[in-house]
Amino acid sequence: MKPDLSIEIGGIKLQNPVMLASGTAGYGEDISKYCDLNRIGAIIVKGIALKSSNGNPPPRICETPSGMLNAIGLPNVGVETFINEKIPFLRNFNTRIIVNIFGSTVDEYGDVAGAFNGVDGVHGLEANISCPNIKEGGIAFGTDIDATRRVVRRIRKSISLPLIIKLSPNVTDIASFAKVCEDEGADAISLINTLLGIVIDTNTWMPKLANITGGLSGPAIRPVAVRMVWQVYNAVSIPIIGMGGITNSQDAVEFLLAGASAIAVGTANFLNPSVSTEIIDGLARYMEERNISNLSGLTGKMQIP
Repeated sequence: MKPDLSIEIGGIKLQNPVMLASGTAGYGEDISKYCDLNRIGAIIVKGIALKSSNGNPPPRICETPSGMLNAIGLPNVGVETFINEKIPFLRNFNTRIIVNIFGSTVDEYGDVAGAFNGVDGVHGLEANISCPNIKEGGIAFGTDIDATRRVVRRIRKSISLPLIIKLSPNVTDIASFAKVCEDEGADAISLINTLLGIVIDTNTWMPKLANITGGLSGPAIRPVAVRMVWQVYNAVSIPIIGMGGITNSQDAVEFLLAGASAIAVGTANFLNPSVSTEIIDGLARYMEERNISNLSGLTGKMQIP
């Protein structure tokens, strides 16, 4: 008997727990040439703000051992263009569409979130709160627990859609931030976002990114991400979407055992755009070999001696 890979995340019913992480699959059109979106549990589209922007100047990506450092800067088409020109394409697929949103003030988060109420084809929102709050000296919402509380509360009041909060790992106690999100009405937690880093060119003595700092992703951060998933799993009762360096089904299983209900594939998409479907197949084989009938037989089942 084939295992049941279906799962519900914060009211969003998925055919399987494998998602495409925001920022790595664009708005779906390009990756759809290489990855069968009809087989994916969900696509979390590239971040959307109220207004369009071009992001940071180049160079804004560089490779690192077992990873990648990026300072793309959240370029996007803006909420109106996204709804009118990008959503229609995504509606053609049998997958769930989760829109990643961001803003530079609490009210901007609420306004961009509210724009998706009643939009056909949008099944939920993922709020990236690792953005600088321009009204409070540029500190990221996701590294200030009070700012996290206020922005989650504002978004929750603005929408009836399921709300996922994507947490920054650049904090000392990730579980306390997750608990605040749960208390303010979040339906699920995504973690982790990228870790801050710098790469310096030893020939020029200059940073390799124009922005100086960037976000580290890829297999290098996986043990950190798994640890944070485990900490949050033991602190909240809402579902967790685990991400950070997942490249194969064994990585996915590791996140599930730590407490994730679903996983998202990010940097690996750049190396192999069809890796997500391979992970789905590998996960099904893993469960079948061990007579695990559904995902509840994996989530949070790490054995501690």
